Amino acid sequence: MSATASTMLPLGTPAPDFDLPNVAGGRLSLADSIGRSLLVIFLCRHCPFVVHVAGELARVGRTYGDRVAIVAISANDADAYPDDAPASLAKAAAAWGWPFPVLHDASQAVAKAYHAACTPDFFLFDAGHRLVYRGQLDDARPGNGVPVTGKDLRAALDACLAGRPCAAVQRPSLGCNIKWRPGNEPAYFG
Repeated sequence: MSATASTMLPLGTPAPDFDLPNVAGGRLSLADSIGRSLLVIFLCRHCPFVVHVAGELARVGRTYGDRVAIVAISANDADAYPDDAPASLAKAAAAWGWPFPVLHDASQAVAKAYHAACTPDFFLFDAGHRLVYRGQLDDARPGNGVPVTGKDLRAALDACLAGRPCAAVQRPSLGCNIKWRPGNEPAYFG
């Protein structure tokens, strides 16, 4: 299994705008989280790295969702990867108990704006929508025997909510590469 690392967008970067369809219906935009911290998770349904942490993502959503706006975005090419089409994503979100909205980025423009590279890829913004954390959920990976705890992301969420700086050392997330449509690969993704 090959792993792609997140790009580690510079801290302090403003949250890129988005306005995307929710796979459960309706739309959601960056403006819907004005005045709140925001966690953006790029994910998909079939990636073994996402499947491995799906339960912890649900727990993070339940623990922090009343204090932080949380959105998941799938930007995979749904034509080539039908499991990542909106209806399939909605079924997965329900099955895994994700309490946050899952959005579909069919154009892949939002993934490019965030410099997303892998699934899962995490971006935490403070209430002013400035990037304070980008990195891994924790050290667990499929097959490495490390328990899934969410410790790195949880520490960042706790710090952000307390108005403290997040850890200076932030380790990149690892996962499957985003499945770009042919000819749509961003320059930052090699």
